[in-house]
Amino acid sequence: MLSYLELRRTARIISPLLSGATVQRIVQADEYRLAIVFRGGDRDRIVLLSCRPDFGRLSFIPDVPKAPATPPTFVQYARAHMSRSVFQDLGVAAANRQVSLRFRTADGTFELILSLLGARSNLYILDPHGKLAHALRPLEETRRELVLGGPWTDPEGTLPSGGIDRWERLSDDFYIGELEKAYQRMEREREIETLSRRLENSLGKEAAFLARKAGNLQEDLGEARAAARHKHWGELLKGVLHRINHGDEQVDAVDYETGATLSIALDPALSPAQNLEAYFGRYQKEVRSVAALEHQVDAVQTSQSGIEALQEELRGLLSGSEPDLERLRAFADQARLRRLLARYYPSRGMRPPVPKPAGKKDVCSRLLPKRYRTASGLEVWVGRSDEGNDYLTTRLARGNDLFLHLEGYPGSHVILRTEGRTDPPPEAVLAACELAVHYSKLKDAGRADVHVASVKDVKKPKGSKRGLVYVTRGKTIHLRRDAKRLEDILASRLDD
Repeated sequence: MLSYLELRRTARIISPLLSGATVQRIVQADEYRLAIVFRGGDRDRIVLLSCRPDFGRLSFIPDVPKAPATPPTFVQYARAHMSRSVFQDLGVAAANRQVSLRFRTADGTFELILSLLGARSNLYILDPHGKLAHALRPLEETRRELVLGGPWTDPEGTLPSGGIDRWERLSDDFYIGELEKAYQRMEREREIETLSRRLENSLGKEAAFLARKAGNLQEDLGEARAAARHKHWGELLKGVLHRINHGDEQVDAVDYETGATLSIALDPALSPAQNLEAYFGRYQKEVRSVAALEHQVDAVQTSQSGIEALQEELRGLLSGSEPDLERLRAFADQARLRRLLARYYPSRGMRPPVPKPAGKKDVCSRLLPKRYRTASGLEVWVGRSDEGNDYLTTRLARGNDLFLHLEGYPGSHVILRTEGRTDPPPEAVLAACELAVHYSKLKDAGRADVHVASVKDVKKPKGSKRGLVYVTRGKTIHLRRDAKRLEDILASRLDD
């Protein structure tokens, strides 16, 4: 970040150039940077105020940075109160790295304070009464003693020295331009380093996850393929069915393949015919499991090949002495890599907390649902138990959210958080259906019927057992399982 001497010189250069200028536009580029377009004098000027811990500065920049689709609350407040305001003056604190820009409006003078305190750097807005109106970064990360709506106080302590001016030999005409070039170069190098490390780690972790999953599936597949013995025992049971009495726990039969005598276990609660039917039923069920598991194994192997190809492509991008940042960004912007980065390096402050009902300060963790994020950004919540199902459906879900449950089989309650929308994206609904089947007794089925209804149409009768609800409306989705879709939504898990 700028030293005190550099900040003071920058402020001295910028202040007269903005004299009498009007604020034309305010853009918040990210959680650290605010750009203000001033109109006045011979041309427009763009001022950058950055409170990024390592690269905090006050500067001119050549172009307005790209703004996010949804403006954050800080810039919304700034635009509402400071658009078309007139720049009044700019000052630097005498004891610390803090610069203040004042703006004259019809409602009074608003003030922007850029405070460069290392990891506690922040940008603040003071209203005409000197009260803290807003902060770019969370106060708990920078200055816990401040309160929004409360009085402003300068940070305690003083700088031990003014530091050095790294560009002191440059004239004022070139000073800010060279300063900004140096900082943009440093930010670019840091972004390359950070993005490369995150991509390598995300791909490595995903490769390890898929390897574990492939091993588990192969183990399950081996067990399922052993199901042929149930058919064999059923065939043997046919030959001795006449010797079985109701209540028998086993029967001896000669194995026609080996000539050995085998003891075949029976369920004493079932009739001889029902025992025979049970053996062939288990055989048919495990045969279906083999097909489903083989499909999942193929899907995992395809995913592993895809990850290996991405790792090879990344190694190529990083092989040069100075990787191309634009190509690296384009690589990271692929749908699969976006999901991986969101999973292993989630953005701070982007996940809304699980709401808690009024009057409940602490909720037992076993009641809180598992949370997943769909490709369209909507969240899917899954109950962990019967008690958790009740809490999810009756306390956490909202009226326009969608309730999903497998028809005819026990399973977790699944809620698709629609954020008030009445037409959630089809991919989000199908992803939620995959979770409803996955967290049920029919998790290995290739096809399943999932009932979908608005939460407002789901009722829990008073005194009914845990996990039991009644649905009055809705529709049935005949889901054809998709291993890749299930893999993607499981990989988007938001909590541990």
